Amino acid sequence: MLARRMSWCLCLLLWCLPWLASAADVQATLDRNKVQLGEAVTLNLRVAGGGAFSAPDLSALSGDFTVLGTSSNTSLSIVNGQRSAELVYGVALRPKRIGSLSIPALNFAGGATVPLQLEVVPPDSQAVVEGRKDLFVEATAEPQRAYVGEQMTYVVRLYFAASLSNGAMDEPQANGAELSKLGGDLNYQAERGSRRYNVIERRYALIPQHAGRIEIPPVSFQGELIDMADPNSFFGSTRPVSAASPAVSIDVRPVPDSAGKTAWLPARELSLTLEDSPTQGELRVGQPLNLSMTLQATGLPYEALPALSLPALEGATVYPDKPVNGTHLSGSWLVGRRQQAFSVVPSRPGELTIPETTLTWWNVQTDKLEVARVPAQHYTVLPAVGAAATTAAAVQTTAAAPVEPSESAMPHHAVPWRWIALGSGGLWLLSLLGWLAWRRHRLAEPKRVADATPATPRHLQAAFLAATRSEDAASQAHALLAWARAERPGWSNLGALASALSSEPQREAIHALQRKLYAGAGEAGWGERLAAAFRDGFHWRASGDTSTSSALPPLYPFKLD
Repeated sequence: MLARRMSWCLCLLLWCLPWLASAADVQATLDRNKVQLGEAVTLNLRVAGGGAFSAPDLSALSGDFTVLGTSSNTSLSIVNGQRSAELVYGVALRPKRIGSLSIPALNFAGGATVPLQLEVVPPDSQAVVEGRKDLFVEATAEPQRAYVGEQMTYVVRLYFAASLSNGAMDEPQANGAELSKLGGDLNYQAERGSRRYNVIERRYALIPQHAGRIEIPPVSFQGELIDMADPNSFFGSTRPVSAASPAVSIDVRPVPDSAGKTAWLPARELSLTLEDSPTQGELRVGQPLNLSMTLQATGLPYEALPALSLPALEGATVYPDKPVNGTHLSGSWLVGRRQQAFSVVPSRPGELTIPETTLTWWNVQTDKLEVARVPAQHYTVLPAVGAAATTAAAVQTTAAAPVEPSESAMPHHAVPWRWIALGSGGLWLLSLLGWLAWRRHRLAEPKRVADATPATPRHLQAAFLAATRSEDAASQAHALLAWARAERPGWSNLGALASALSSEPQREAIHALQRKLYAGAGEAGWGERLAAAFRDGFHWRASGDTSTSSALPPLYPFKLD
């Protein structure tokens, strides 16, 4: 019985020997036992025998360290005919605080490592000055004091003395400020402490959003530095490195009381201009005057600039065009630009005045309030071309007879004929102006109805019926297809719409519209018949009824743009 028990123990011991050997061969080492805050340290886990193992659980390190990355490498060696393998699992760590930090035991490859101690000391600023660091990060903000809404420049510089295999730098973040990158990275060389460094510089536009003290947290860099002389580096040729810039604090001043209640525009430079088309100071009634107003500010994006406009003008109508806005870079500064074009159409002869335009802004370079000003513009408006002859004749008659003689001194037959001629000319002019106004109203009526009403079937029907009262076949076709699409989407042309209708008068009306649209052939009163055909709405063909459908494409495939 005793012998039997001993044999079972021996078998169990033999079965556990591989596991015990593996557990005994797991070792943990640090490439350095003392680092400065912001630097990285490498924890190497070594397992004799190699093989495939699952990654260790590193959650126990999250309290005092930031895990920057991991890597594994298996090496094979043959000495005196004996082959041996070793797996090295590397973990790049960055300490979170100063002091003596403990790296707890980790379970890996069936074994547990021994706890390790790491001493973390404050950063040595003198080492940067003397050039004793291989890699470091700097960050500055210019100016260190600014107003709310004023653009500042935040600069991050990465210095490295050796070659980098790879790396990544965090994007800066700041509560209470907007940060946007300015252009691409700059690459140059600089000396620190008689040592030459390669420098990568990034610039950001920083715009504070509230008054008070704003702190920008450190910006971190993680990468791999090529160092063939370091035996503890990853893969024998690189070692992980990290660095962080110091935190940057800025003082943000509130809007000064002297700025008043106007829009707050803190800028380095600001200009406001108004340009007009060459008119030599003279216009005619109905002749448009083209104006272009431009607002440009250095140190502000265009979103911070007010929209441009002209006031209501007496004796003229202002039609604004689509604005052209944008922001571009000038060195390290944002340059916002707003440009607005206007068409000013005089409605009566006389003098037209564009009043003075002013804009108050704050010059951050002189720290003073300034006013951008566009002086008033004056134009002489002459009568319209059609009324020039009548007006000139009236002026000449008045100039030739400055003193009006009495009727008794004039021939009896001259008085009525002169007034009859003047009255006839005036009636002719009024008739011409009335006809032009009526024609413009009739042509513009379908477009106004389409633009002013919502895109519902009822309003689109009203727009179509209004279009039938004009002579524009294209507007009628557009309005009809838009109405049909509102009820049943998918119609691409008039031919497809006609084939989907069961009413013969409606199909014939569409065919007549196509003939008018493409051949210019139309009978008298065809617009009224078109309206009558669709006044009660569409008569759609029942689902599945294809008795009159054709396999051929429509003759006039009119499409709604």
